Amino acid sequence: MSRALIIVDVQNDFCEGGSLAVAGGAAVAKGISLVLDKAGDRWKHVVATKDWHIDPGSHFSETPDYVDSWPVHCVAGSPGSDFHPELVTDRVEAVFHKGEYEAAYSGFEGHGEGGETLAGWLRGKGVTEVEVVGIATDHCVRATALDAAKEGFTTTVLLELTAGVARATTDAAIEQLRAAAIETTGSPVVDA
Repeated sequence: MSRALIIVDVQNDFCEGGSLAVAGGAAVAKGISLVLDKAGDRWKHVVATKDWHIDPGSHFSETPDYVDSWPVHCVAGSPGSDFHPELVTDRVEAVFHKGEYEAAYSGFEGHGEGGETLAGWLRGKGVTEVEVVGIATDHCVRATALDAAKEGFTTTVLLELTAGVARATTDAAIEQLRAAAIETTGSPVVDA
């Protein structure tokens, strides 16, 4: 058995001060770094995802509904798309960009530098189990974890290392995860 950590969208625009900030995002970045520092060989591989928008169409809106449309965020190559400075990335082996020309919530919709998919990369490394952390619990973390399970990976979400946008949507996401037989630990940061 080989286990990987998937760090979802711990980017400046999703943390305090960003264009689509989630309260507690910076604390999650710091928490992930602390766990990585003390984890030893808990994870054989560590990967990360990034929202990486070029022209995602109706995903961006000047009058967002916060369901299907959002304020401009994580524009490819912008400071907002950078990893948050509290996130130590020296163990990250690969970054998977998602959402260039469409809305993309799951890291499994993204691709690596050479065009490889997240699922293909993980399988190529012999990974059978993943643990998911990051931002936001109720959107991209949820979607990534659900797709990981659909792809056949034994999946756990470390909720204590996630931040949710709102209590109602975060609670609904946790119920979805559990209904999909995804294990969860801890409680997410939800300060909204």
